[in-house]
Amino acid sequence: MGVQITELLVKKEVEIAQLKNKTIAVDAPNHLYQFLSTIRQRDGSLFTDSDGNITSHLIGLLSRTTTLLKNKLKLFYVFDGKVPELKRAETRKRHEQKERAAKKYEEAEEKGDLDEMKKYAARTSKLTPEMIEEAKKLLEALGVPHVQAPSEGEAQAAYMAKKGDCYAVASQDADCLLFQAPLLLRNLSISGRKKVANKISFQQVNPEIISLKENLKHLGINQEQLISLAMLVGTDYNNGGIRGIGPKNGLKIVKEHKKPEKIFKEVKWDDYFDVSWEEVYELISKMPTTDSYKIKFEKVDREKAMKLLVDKHNFSEGRVEKAIADLIEAEEGRKQKGLMDFG
Repeated sequence: MGVQITELLVKKEVEIAQLKNKTIAVDAPNHLYQFLSTIRQRDGSLFTDSDGNITSHLIGLLSRTTTLLKNKLKLFYVFDGKVPELKRAETRKRHEQKERAAKKYEEAEEKGDLDEMKKYAARTSKLTPEMIEEAKKLLEALGVPHVQAPSEGEAQAAYMAKKGDCYAVASQDADCLLFQAPLLLRNLSISGRKKVANKISFQQVNPEIISLKENLKHLGINQEQLISLAMLVGTDYNNGGIRGIGPKNGLKIVKEHKKPEKIFKEVKWDDYFDVSWEEVYELISKMPTTDSYKIKFEKVDREKAMKLLVDKHNFSEGRVEKAIADLIEAEEGRKQKGLMDFG
């Protein structure tokens, strides 16, 4: 879902060229869902292989990763671990929403309404454990590192960014700022467009950087108040937030009352949630992370890539060969950069 505070934030557009040689931690589920929502056929249905297995996520992952690496960005992907117990209610809600959208899609299909089919198809996207495992296998074949988070992937990515293991966290959601990511990178795409929410159209966009330090200063709040603000408008752990409080009103409240205990007493938290504000705040501020990871680019495994994409999922052999050639070129570029740094 993502915390709904981005309208308050200062954003700076950047060109892909400005990210050259930067190491980026990619919020893997966030990007895979993007591919499932946008890489679809004319009627809104997902791309599949000859056996009916969904391939849209692999198409997007191959294309975006290859293109960005060719443009000399250094990517690694971070995957979610165990879902926090407080998030399970939100997960159930999303599942129910997808089921309703699926019924609407079937109704539109019966009417032959192509626009409605496209509209509801994107809302039915489901990222299954099998898709996640295949995404990891593809990254391994491409020589791209991936990291397994113990819990929320964004928290792990933010932790790694804070340690200096990467330049920024790439995600469409602002949640990683709650986990103290110094920089959030949105709209990381060569295509320069993104899907408009709840519509079938796209809009032109450029990548943009959001600085945590700059925005705390801009908003006139500290990290503690940022978490409180997010909880007022709603997070994955207290869905919906406090009724009637939007981002601007929420900002006024946290600036006026300052401390979490005063803020949540003022808005009568206990009238809206069974869970205490302390439990939600504690989860966000102390989300589990790990130091058990290694960010190391490997050589492209042509045989593994061809077996997964061409043999199993009917990808064009020529297309995969082109992607592999581009990745080898990027690999050579990283080696040359390393030699220059050494010298």
